[in-house]
Parts: sequence; C-alpha cells; structure tokens
Amino acid sequence: MFESRHIKTFHEVVRSGSYSAAARSLGYTQPAITQQMKALERAVGTPLFTRVGRRVRLTEAGEAMARHADTILDSLSAAQQQMNAITRLRSGRVRVCAFPSAAATLIPEAMARIAAEHPGVRVELLEGEPPDSLRRLARGECDLTLAFTYPGLHAEVPAELVEIPLLEDQLTVLLPTGHPLARRRAVHLNDLTEERWIAGCPRCRANFLHACAEEGFTPDIAFTTDDNLVVQSLVAAGVGVAVMPALVLSFLCHKKVTGRLLEPHSRRQISAYALREHLRIPATALVLAELKRAAEARVGC
Repeated sequence: MFESRHIKTFHEVVRSGSYSAAARSLGYTQPAITQQMKALERAVGTPLFTRVGRRVRLTEAGEAMARHADTILDSLSAAQQQMNAITRLRSGRVRVCAFPSAAATLIPEAMARIAAEHPGVRVELLEGEPPDSLRRLARGECDLTLAFTYPGLHAEVPAELVEIPLLEDQLTVLLPTGHPLARRRAVHLNDLTEERWIAGCPRCRANFLHACAEEGFTPDIAFTTDDNLVVQSLVAAGVGVAVMPALVLSFLCHKKVTGRLLEPHSRRQISAYALREHLRIPATALVLAELKRAAEARVGC
C-alpha cells in the first residue's frame, strides 16, 4: 500500500530531478527524502531511481509510477476539496423520511432556512409512517427519520437508533363546522360515542382504540385512511369525525371542518431518529438542528 506523502515526494523528485532539489522545495532534509523514497521502493518491491551524477533517473518501474503519480495526486486533491466542502456545509445530501403531518409543517420550515443559508446542501424527502419509517432508517434507506409515539403503547425502535425528542403534539377532534359540539372549546371523547369515525394510520388507530377502551366504548370506524386531506374531506362531508394531531390544524383545507381540543388530554411525542454515527455528519447535524428550531417555534405558538 502506497502512502500519499511518499507519492507527493516522489512526484517532486521527478519534477526537480534530484533528492536535494526536492528537499529544498518541500522543506525537508535530504536524508528524509532518501528515507521516503526507500520506503516507497520497498512498497513497490523494486527500485524507482538510478543515480546519474548528482541527479536521478527513473527506472522502468519509476516511469510507470510517474505516469500514475499525477492522477493519484489530482484524485487526492479532488477528494480533499470535496471533503472540505462537506465539512464546511458547502455540499452534502441528507435523506429525511417523515410522516405526512410533519412533512407538511416541520419539514418546509426547516428546509427553507437550509436552502437560503446552505444552498449546496441537498435534502431529499421520503414519506413514511412509523414503524416502517424506522425500519427504513435502520436499513440505511434514509439518514434521518421523523416519527411519533403515543404514551402507554409499546413502540419497537431498533436498538441502533438514537432518539432526539422534538415536541409533544396535542390531539384534537375534527368535526363538521355545523356539528353541535363544534361550539365548544374542547370536546370530551365520551360525548362522541355515537359518532361514526374516520381512523388514520395503524399506530394512530391503535392509540385511538386504546383511548376509547379507556373511556368504556368501542368506536364505529366507518373509514380508514392515511391521507390527511381525505380525512378532512370526509369530515367536511359530514360522514364522520376524526381524532387528529394539532399539527394538522395548521393546514386545514376545508372551511367546513372545525378542530377542537380532545379531552381527556392526550399527546403524541414527535422525535427525530438517526444512527449514532450519522449525528457527526455535518449536513445531517444541520438538518437536525433546523428541525429542532422548527419544532421549538411550534411549541411557542
């Protein structure tokens, strides 16, 4: 295996024509140049130079090495420049997997700042619900995952992932605007026992069923969909009501839908997840910092 410093020294010896000239150019002593060239020759397994007076001449192996030295050094220089760009956030790619309501709220706010301040950093957005999104992270299909958990419900998280809490998201109930309970500031779950329901993703549905069981009733789930816009449309049409996180209230699309706080109060924990070693990658750390900033702004609203 060749050392890059030996290749650099070899290149200078070839350019200048002697060990002493290379030593002056590189700021080394001549014995240091000699030792490096001997080490390179040992690595190659054959002499690279022969002496002609005070100058050196390349052997056949030396000529072959010289043909590759420029390419090797150019590649090393390009690699160093690219690494500098990545560490100084002039470039980089981060793949973020997020569930829909986070993708519609936290992600745009964070990405807008990154695009303005670090235009060379590319963020790619994938959509996925937990626990599948966490498995995708563990498989290396993304670099950061936004996921949520509910208190009291067991959630499997791969052991190799690190959780970074972002915010707690209050649950609300979506009602048709003309619903009698829409005039209240908050609605108790027990007041909705006779309603037909629209349920969401498997994790949200499991929490909803658990909450209803705690209140002593089984809900009539008429529709199931992961699409927030579909949920809103169904509620607006008056065919059911739905429990939704407060994040969704910031992008309600229907004037015929009203969101009210749900009692008893229930919240979901929204967190970012990453492989531990990825937290040291500058672009990933930047995206995570901006997601934290976006989450803190939501808490203050």
